[in-house]
Amino acid sequence: MTRLYLITPPAFDPPVFARSLAEALDAGDVAGVQLRLKPADDDAIRRAADVLRLIAQDRGVAFLMNDRADLALACGCDGVHLGQDDTPYDEARRLLGTDRVVGVTCHASRDLALQAAEKGADYVAFGAFFPTQTKLAKGAADPELLRWWSTATTVPCVAIGGITPENCAPLVAAGADFLAVIAAVWNHPQGPGAAVKAFIQAIAAAR
Repeated sequence: MTRLYLITPPAFDPPVFARSLAEALDAGDVAGVQLRLKPADDDAIRRAADVLRLIAQDRGVAFLMNDRADLALACGCDGVHLGQDDTPYDEARRLLGTDRVVGVTCHASRDLALQAAEKGADYVAFGAFFPTQTKLAKGAADPELLRWWSTATTVPCVAIGGITPENCAPLVAAGADFLAVIAAVWNHPQGPGAAVKAFIQAIAAAR
């Protein structure tokens, strides 16, 4: 079953955003939250993690750090999400051990995904599936990639990039285990809670 994976906006005021995060998580099933603050110094990231981590973990939602395995460990996160230019997988796993999650961005590359899975990644992330203003996409992914991955392996896959309740159906049908979303939740005109509910309805309709 496809679940939501929320990524924080690129910049926010932690005490204010905490209310938005709580609203989103209380609206329905969310599997994880990734703290992604770029660019920001370590102190700002730590402060944000201190505010947001308990909101997620108290609700049984995994809280992951973007890029920084060292900060993930120091801040009590449940794991880390690694880009291809970030901390090497082996170093992140050494730091975090086997009990925490290590996920890896693989863009639209089957080879990168297979390499990550062979090393022991807990999930691989593919994208971008749709145009996105959040970050510069390094590859355009097709739902067929998700279909191939879900039939070829048992490692969970995350779809990311411009995903909305209106366009997510092909990704759900193709076998995405998680939909990673940013703007479609935090910029929703009726608020993040309404966005989460809309996604959950769209996921159920697409199965």
